[in-house]
Amino acid sequence: MGIREPRDLLFHLPIRYQDRTRVTPIGGLRPGVDAVIVGRIELADVHYGRRRSLLVQISDETGLLTLRFFHFSQQQQRGFIRGHWICCFGDARPGPGRLEMVHPEYRISKSPPESPTRESLTPVYPATEGIGPNLIRSLVGDALNRIGASCEEPIPSQARERFDLAGTWDAIRYLHQPPPDTDTSALSEGMHPMQRRLALEELTAHRLALLGIRKQRQVLSAPAFQGNSALWKRLEPRLGFTLTGAQQRVIGEILEDLGRDKPALRLIQGDVGSGKTVVAAAAALHAIDAGYQVALMAPTELLAEQHRNNFVQWFEAIGIDVQWLVGKLPAAERRRTLGAISSGDASMAVGTHALFQEQVSFNRLGLIIVDEQHRFGVNQRLALRGKGENDTTAPHQLIMSATPIPRSLAMIFYADLDVSSVDELPPGRKPVNTVVMPDTRREEIMRRIDAVCAKEQQVYWVCPLIEESEKLQAQAATETRSVLASQLDSLRIGLVHGRLKAAEKDRIMHAFREGEYDLLVATTVIEVGVDVPNASLMVIENAERLGLAQLHQLRGRVGRGAEQANCVLLYKPPLGRQAKERLALLRESNDGFVIAQKDLEQRGPGELLGTRQTGLQQMRIADPWRDRDLLSLAGSLADNLQRHHPDAVDPLVSQWIRRTDAYANV
Repeated sequence: MGIREPRDLLFHLPIRYQDRTRVTPIGGLRPGVDAVIVGRIELADVHYGRRRSLLVQISDETGLLTLRFFHFSQQQQRGFIRGHWICCFGDARPGPGRLEMVHPEYRISKSPPESPTRESLTPVYPATEGIGPNLIRSLVGDALNRIGASCEEPIPSQARERFDLAGTWDAIRYLHQPPPDTDTSALSEGMHPMQRRLALEELTAHRLALLGIRKQRQVLSAPAFQGNSALWKRLEPRLGFTLTGAQQRVIGEILEDLGRDKPALRLIQGDVGSGKTVVAAAAALHAIDAGYQVALMAPTELLAEQHRNNFVQWFEAIGIDVQWLVGKLPAAERRRTLGAISSGDASMAVGTHALFQEQVSFNRLGLIIVDEQHRFGVNQRLALRGKGENDTTAPHQLIMSATPIPRSLAMIFYADLDVSSVDELPPGRKPVNTVVMPDTRREEIMRRIDAVCAKEQQVYWVCPLIEESEKLQAQAATETRSVLASQLDSLRIGLVHGRLKAAEKDRIMHAFREGEYDLLVATTVIEVGVDVPNASLMVIENAERLGLAQLHQLRGRVGRGAEQANCVLLYKPPLGRQAKERLALLRESNDGFVIAQKDLEQRGPGELLGTRQTGLQQMRIADPWRDRDLLSLAGSLADNLQRHHPDAVDPLVSQWIRRTDAYANV
C-alpha cells in the first residue's frame, strides 16, 4: 500500500466518511442512509429460509428494527441477551415487515452506552486483503497522536503567508478527523479547501522533483554540435516537399539545444501526420555532421522498420549508413550490425528494445531519439541512455509523442523537459472525412468497401477485441474477417492482431503495405505509425468503446496519400452521453491538440501522466485534471521555494515523492 513508516499513514487519506456524530431514533431511519442507533435487545433467533440467518429484534421508544446476520457463530448468538443495550451503525434497508440492518457494526452493554457517538466524522480508508479499514483507522489515529503535533511544517511560514496557505499538519488532521458540520459533498468530490491545500502541495512537490532532476542532469556535460549542418543542407532540397513553419521553428529549437554543452532533453509533440520524423532527421544529421552516432528507438518492430525505411531513403542518398537492430535479425546479420555500431561505421542505428541490450556497444553515441516514448518504461529509456554516458558526459535526448498535452499539465509533469509543438499540418494534406453510423447500416459499408477497392485503393477494418465477449458485445476480429470474406468474396483480406507473433504480424503488415491485401482486418495494434499511402478508407467497429486519443490515432492511418480519405465510426446503439460527445467531436475536428484536450477532460490524465511517463509515483491526493486550476499556483509556489527557501525543497519532495534519484537522467 506504499506505507513504510508511521508518517506515511498521515498521507493515507480517507476515501469517504461516515457520520457517527449523532444518534438517530429507530423511527427516524431512512432506507440507504448510514446511521447510529441505540436500542434494547428484545429477541435473538435463528431463521431458516433460503439462507440461514440470525435475526435480532431491537427497540427504542420510537419503533422496532431487525438486525440480520448471515455469518455468525453460536458464541455471537449467545451474546445477544434480552434486555441488554446495543449500539449499532449501518444502513437500513426494507425487509419483510420492517426496516432491517444487515451485518451492522455493533457494541453490546448491560446498561445504556455512555458515548454512543463520536466527536468527528469517521474516516473510511483504502484497505487491502488482511488489513481492513478499522485497523488502518486505529493506526492512523495512533500516528496522528504520536507524530502530527511534533512534525515540522514542510513549507516555511513566510511562503505560507505569501500564498495564504493553511498549515500542512492542520489540513491533514482536519481530513482525518473532520468536524460534524463539514461539507461532506465537497469532501466526496475532492474539492474541500483542506484537500485542495494538500493537492497544491503535492503538485508543487512534483514540479520541484522534476526541476531537481533537470538540475542534476545539467551537472553532466554533453557534446556541443556546432556549425550549420552541411548534411541537412544537402538533404533538405531532396525531400520533395517544403517544410512547414512549425517544422522549421522546432528544428531551430532543437539545433539550439544541440549546440550547448549540456545534455538536451526535449519533447517533440505533434499531431498525426504533422511531420515529426523529418524534424528528427534534421537533428540526427546535425549530430552525425559533428562526428557522433544517433540511436532511434521505437516501441514495435513495425514502427521501427518504417523509421528505418524513411531514414534509409533520405540518408543513403547523401552517403549516411543507417543500421537496423531488432530481435528478429538472423545471427550473422546481427553480428555484422553490432560490429558496425561498435566500430562507428554505422552513423545511425534504428531499432526497438534491442538497442539497449547488453551486447550493444556504441562507438560515440551523441543523440538518442525515442518515438512514442510513453510506450517505454522509464528503466528502458534509462538503459538506452547508459549506452552513451560515463561519469561526466551524457548524450542529448529527443523524445517524440503524437499525444499532445496542454501547457498547464506540461508545466508540472514535464518540468524536466523542454517542450516543442509541431502544431501545423503539411500543406495540401486533406483532412480525413469522418462519418458516424450505427452498425445496422453494414450493407452500405460493404458497398463502400467494394467501390474503394475497385479503384485499387485499400481499406482497414478495425475491431477492438480479438475474441468474442458477451460482456462487451464487441465483434471479434477473427469472426469479422470470416463474415467479410463471405460478403466480399472477390477481395483479398488479411488479419492482424496482438496475439500473432511479431514476425507474422510484420509479414502481414508488410504484405498489406505492398498491396497484396485489399482489406486488412485488425485490432488496435495498427494504432501507431503504420504508413500505407494507398489506404483511403477505415472502418472502426464499436467505436464508442475507444477513447478519443486512440480513435484519432487510428484515423491517422488513412489520408496519407493523394486520395480523399474517409473514416467510418460504427457504433452499437443506443449511445451514452459521453460516447455521443466523443464521436461528435471526431466528426467535427481533425485537430489532435483539440482532441487531446477533450480526452483529458473526459478521462483525466491517466496513463499519459503516470509513473511510466514521468518516473514518479502516481498522485496520492491531487488529481491533475480536477485540480488543473492549481497548476499555475503550484508553479509559482515551487519557484518561490527554489528562490527563497532552497533548504525546504528536498524535505518537501521526499515527503510526497520517493525514489526519484534513479530517474534523474531519463
